[in-house]
Amino acid sequence: MERAYCPDKNSYLELLSLIKKKGPAALATIIEARGSTPQTEGASALFSGKGLMSGTIGGGVIEAEVLRRALSAIKRKKSGVFTFNLAHDASQEKGAICGGRLRILLETRPEKNEAAIRALLQSLRRRKPGVLATLIRKDPSKKSLDIGRLWTGPDIRPNALRGTPFSGFEREILRALQEKKPLLVHLKPGTLYLEPHFPLPRLVIAGAGHIGQAVAHLGKLLDFEVIVIDDRPEYANGERFPDADRIIVSDIGEAVRRFPLSSDTYIVIVTRGHARDEEALRACLKRRAGYIGMIGSRRKAGLLREKFLGCGWAAPAEFDKVHSPIGISINSQTVQEIAVSIAAELVSVRNRNQFGGKDPFPRAQGKPSRPASPSRAGIESPPCDQGGDASLEPSPAVPCGKRRGTARQKK
Repeated sequence: MERAYCPDKNSYLELLSLIKKKGPAALATIIEARGSTPQTEGASALFSGKGLMSGTIGGGVIEAEVLRRALSAIKRKKSGVFTFNLAHDASQEKGAICGGRLRILLETRPEKNEAAIRALLQSLRRRKPGVLATLIRKDPSKKSLDIGRLWTGPDIRPNALRGTPFSGFEREILRALQEKKPLLVHLKPGTLYLEPHFPLPRLVIAGAGHIGQAVAHLGKLLDFEVIVIDDRPEYANGERFPDADRIIVSDIGEAVRRFPLSSDTYIVIVTRGHARDEEALRACLKRRAGYIGMIGSRRKAGLLREKFLGCGWAAPAEFDKVHSPIGISINSQTVQEIAVSIAAELVSVRNRNQFGGKDPFPRAQGKPSRPASPSRAGIESPPCDQGGDASLEPSPAVPCGKRRGTARQKK
């Protein structure tokens, strides 16, 4: 399967902060990667005059060399492109065995392209994709490189860039956007590097208990936009969820029902009780989503499947898309281990959705998701009086035509 392309938005955020403070900076970006390399095109690292601030080019020998060059370039105020051959340049270093080749752009005057960086971040905040076009040309008068950047949206038309240095490359920009990966165009003279950017996939966590808290933290580390939903403000708040981009305090089923879903929305249902799990699942099951996972034992998933099909709330194929028991099987014993298993499944599904490939955890047709390990049936939810999620076993069946009351239940 193709390696995931995931540019680092944080480097651009940090870069704007440095520009505002008028501090020295060098932005390193991999514009070409061939063979076996620790990072792909689009990986970036931001350096100040004191060292690494954000991102990574690959760590180890490579990053040490990039740091050395970045500090030197900052002092000389000269941008440049250099090639790092892992088979040769790192041959003297113990453990450097990748064997690939990287071309890395070092930009030391990012303030010239502040408008393009701001436009990129503003567009992503509005959940609109686009391409950051970077034109790299030699500046004979300064014996350095002249680097110009332009942010373009997805609705670019032929001749839209007429009168700019990027005129005539509209087709290549669209290609980078459609293929969802960087494109390097060799010019005479110069180079055009096209870096597509997309809004982060959304991770909607229904349930603000211990597992939801751990999943939110991992989700942020894994480049998801994290949304937490719960009806208890004492649990769903910024103090307990500092990594959440948005916290919704409302009836869980209604909040999930109102939330806009799309193919890049990933839903994790880990509420404090079976009835709320059921409502959250009903609110999203027939709608478009990239992933739906629900905590619980295999027995719980089977009983819910029987109820949903019997009540006409879902067709077999619709319910069989639900990942329950949630997460990959790693014999989880603790809240943190369960969160890791969920996060691993999220990454697997996200990469498969983006780049294709087979499901490494296939489910049998007409049955709930993968069999649970012995630990999953009783450990996955801490007791209610500990502020966690309730028992995994279903409560007495509620008739199809009735719903649980929406009054909040305080602990």
